[in-house]
This record gives sequence, C-alpha cells and structure tokens, in this order.
Amino acid sequence: MTKLAVLSDIHGNLPAFEAVLSDLKSFDVDHVICAGDVISFGPFSRQTAERVIAEGWSVIRGNNEYFLVDFQTPRAPTEWNDPVRFAPTVWLNRQFDQRLKTIMGAWPDTLNLRFRDAPPIQVFHGGPASPWEAIYWTMTDAEIEMLLCNVEADYAICGHTHLPMDRQAGRWRIFNPGSVGVPLDGLFSASYMILEGNEAGWTPTFRRIPFDYDAVFDEFETSGYNKESGPIGRLVTEVYRTARPLFEFLRWHEIARPGVPLAEALVDEYLSNANWWEFSHPAYHINMNQ
Repeated sequence: MTKLAVLSDIHGNLPAFEAVLSDLKSFDVDHVICAGDVISFGPFSRQTAERVIAEGWSVIRGNNEYFLVDFQTPRAPTEWNDPVRFAPTVWLNRQFDQRLKTIMGAWPDTLNLRFRDAPPIQVFHGGPASPWEAIYWTMTDAEIEMLLCNVEADYAICGHTHLPMDRQAGRWRIFNPGSVGVPLDGLFSASYMILEGNEAGWTPTFRRIPFDYDAVFDEFETSGYNKESGPIGRLVTEVYRTARPLFEFLRWHEIARPGVPLAEALVDEYLSNANWWEFSHPAYHINMNQ
C-alpha cells in the first residue's frame, strides 16, 4: 500500500504548516505532495517556501505562485499594475531573492503519479487546464466531467477552493485536502489529507489541526505587511479572523460602490454592512453556526 500526505494552500502560514508537520510525524508516509499555493496571503511566505523546498517533496505551482514568477514580466495581466489592489503582491515579491524565484519558476503545473500498487492519480491546483479554475463540491457531475474530460487518470487531487472534498463525478474520484494555512469553511484549523492507495483505489483520511493564530497576526504586524499592503492587506487579515472567503469584497466593490477608490474605510463598510454570503460561492455556505 502506498501512503501519501497531501498538503495544499499553505499560503505562507508557517505556524499552521509546522502544526501539520508535527501531526504528520504520526504517519509513516511514503511521500508528501504539495498541490500549490505554498505562498501568498500569509506573512511567512519566504520561510514557508524555503522549508518546502528543503524537504524535497513533489510540489506544483498554484495560482499564487504566479504572483511571484510572473509579476512585472510581460506575462503579467495589466491589472496587476494596480498599486492598491496588488500592494500585497509588491510586498510578497520583496521577500524573495532570485534564487528562490528561479526554483519556484521550475515547479510544474501538474503531476501524474504512478505507483506500482495503486491506480494513477493526477495532481493539479485548480483545474487541469488552469490553476485559476475551481472544482467545488456543489458542482454537478456534468460540470466536473467537463473540466476533467482530458484527464486520463480515474483519480485526481486538486486544491484552490480551501475546502476539503471527496467527490465522485462520472468515472473520476476527486480529492481536495483543504487548506493548511487559510481555512475558509469557518473552522479555525489547518486541513490536510492522508491518502492510501492499493489495487482497489485510493482512500482519504482528512486531518484538522489547530495552530497559533496569534503568531500569524504578530508577524503580519512586525514584518511590515500590515503597513505596506493597504486595504487588501487588511482584508487578508480579516480572512484569517473569520475563516471565510471575504475576497468577494472586490466583486461587492464593483457592484455596490463602482468608481469609489479602494480604501480601508470601504473594507470597513463591507465588513460591517454587506452580507458576504450574497457574493460568495454556495460551496462556502457551510458551518454557519461556527
């Protein structure tokens, strides 16, 4: 039997990552897979990337790695030049030297795992065609099958949504370990997955591990992130405080306050008055009483 640990969406949250590493010592795994978004949204992005690289695990790029490897290149979308909306990206890039950027620039976008005692399994961050795609547990079989139509393996691992998932759609069984660093399901704990495979298929065990949130908030302050990242940085810290996907603020801004410059007062208005549920994907409407 092959036993894997699958981590995704660490997002530069070193305390959460270290909590998972400590828990992982209880399992005799054959290999560790990182399904993207090692960095960004967390104040320890460089330290977390260095730790992952030193471990020698199999790692793919998520969409947030593109904020590092494509920023200020001809490949970057024009909107990334917005100094307010992308202030956290400017801060992020200052944390990394060229050596680390080169290593991460060589990470693949997908992995095809092939073990002698278990079926093949493909790993991608969002969808097989793009790390910006998302596979939600609320999608219909037909919607998921359309995204996976070119995936040869019957099993797949994804991340990106920050929601743990074990879902069958057509011939595909799809696993999402959830997010190590930025849970978005209202539960304040790091999520990862142990995946065991044999000739009959793959079986997941989902793990939820508490971590030190205070250490994260302290580093947001001492690292200069809070000072330099503006209203979007403030929104990031509120995502940590709520374990909810408050980034729908940007869509709310376009609809409710078009043309109003992004500022912390606008973030305050969104947090105090707007019902974020109206702007979030239904997949996140879980654990409402947490």
